[in-house]
Amino acid sequence: MTTFEERATVHAFRDDALGEHDAVGLAAALRRGEVGAAEVARDAAARVRDVEDRLHAVQVHIDAPASTAGTGHGAFAGVPTFVKDNTDYLGLPTGHGSAAFTPRVARRHAPFARQLLSSGVTVLGKTRLPEFGFSPATEYEAAEPVRNPWNTAFSAGGSSGGSAALVAAGAVPIAHANDGGGSIRIPAACCGLVGLKPTRGRVVTNAQSRQLPLDIVSDGIMSRSVRDTAAFLAAAETHWRNPKLPPLGLVEGPSGRRLRIGFLVDSPNGVHADTATRTAVMDTAATLERLGHTVEPVELHLDPRFTDDFLTYWGMLSFLLGVTGRTLGADFDRHRMDGLSRGLREEYLKNWRRTPGVLRRLKRTKEAYAAAFRGLDLVLTPVLAHTTPRIGHLSPTVPYAELVERILAYVAFTPVNNVVGTPSISLPATGATADGLPVGVMFSGRPGSERTLLDVAYTLEADRPFRRIQDV
Repeated sequence: MTTFEERATVHAFRDDALGEHDAVGLAAALRRGEVGAAEVARDAAARVRDVEDRLHAVQVHIDAPASTAGTGHGAFAGVPTFVKDNTDYLGLPTGHGSAAFTPRVARRHAPFARQLLSSGVTVLGKTRLPEFGFSPATEYEAAEPVRNPWNTAFSAGGSSGGSAALVAAGAVPIAHANDGGGSIRIPAACCGLVGLKPTRGRVVTNAQSRQLPLDIVSDGIMSRSVRDTAAFLAAAETHWRNPKLPPLGLVEGPSGRRLRIGFLVDSPNGVHADTATRTAVMDTAATLERLGHTVEPVELHLDPRFTDDFLTYWGMLSFLLGVTGRTLGADFDRHRMDGLSRGLREEYLKNWRRTPGVLRRLKRTKEAYAAAFRGLDLVLTPVLAHTTPRIGHLSPTVPYAELVERILAYVAFTPVNNVVGTPSISLPATGATADGLPVGVMFSGRPGSERTLLDVAYTLEADRPFRRIQDV
């Protein structure tokens, strides 16, 4: 594999049909006839080719995307995008980032793929993820890792690392992502993007999630602008809306409403954020106060066993994959799963009798979460406990016990929202690390509060426009 000793920033922005448009801007240019859908698809495919040998973000390319471009309708008609390779897309194999089996070609679109397509996007292929989405870094035992376009010596995050790398580099304006423990918000923080994990049930649920005793996965997108994420959620709602949640509609800017926001900088499970991360949260809190919002410290009192319980639940998922893997590919061999997946499975087999108690406690987390939100609209925290690590720090080749220790010292804030089912958004903070990398901050809300999350996101974006990789 290639070794990067020096920093390299990679982006694809240029004077072509995509220009510097976000998805909303590009869709408007297409509607006005300033550019054509086939031209946009060809230029996006060329951008992907230009960065792929340095980022390694793509799992599957569609050979002739221009031939099918422009056939859709919707808010993003003709906008190029990618689907994450843990979601079925008709005619393409679904590999889940794993070397344990030969992927089968999907015979139909997954429910969320249909919802995404209803917005009119042109799909150019599928993006890479770590094996079964378990890792917060998109790295492999025997393949090139997905690299961060801001600095290719560093991780792009996971599990939606391939999507994040392509969007941050400007290859496409938006890309599909999903989140079962932070997998939208983590790579968004690593790559300087907007990453919103919706409320459980805000978008359609895929069949695998419905079969779980606790559905922790939500689908969404990666974007470079708040309005792209807002437009996606509005478009998704026109395809299907959950009647149990308040309608969302199109949020087009800050409301001017004064919010009451709690904040914390250290994780409820005792992990302390590093200096750069703490500074990002405190600077964001100060900005919000300057803009007229009320910001105050808050405490979230989780069960002391929460971290162990969540890890056990992930181990159960790895165990179930080992049992049912032949549904993914006839040659599935659990012994070929990577070190992290095997370690999670083996630890679960030692502790499987704890499963009923683990599930009871995890489901009760919503009570502690609700208590922390009394009198508050949102809570501000870090996304991650420390800044983006170098490639290799979270590799599945690291011995399991050491790797898990590193993961828990890194992913200390995001899983709560997956367990409770609440919405949460990662936004780029001001400034950068000494290595030129973004730092993310996270806002979390009550169930169904996406409008409030988008409100504060628009407010911060307007006050302090997000850094652009093409300006570095």
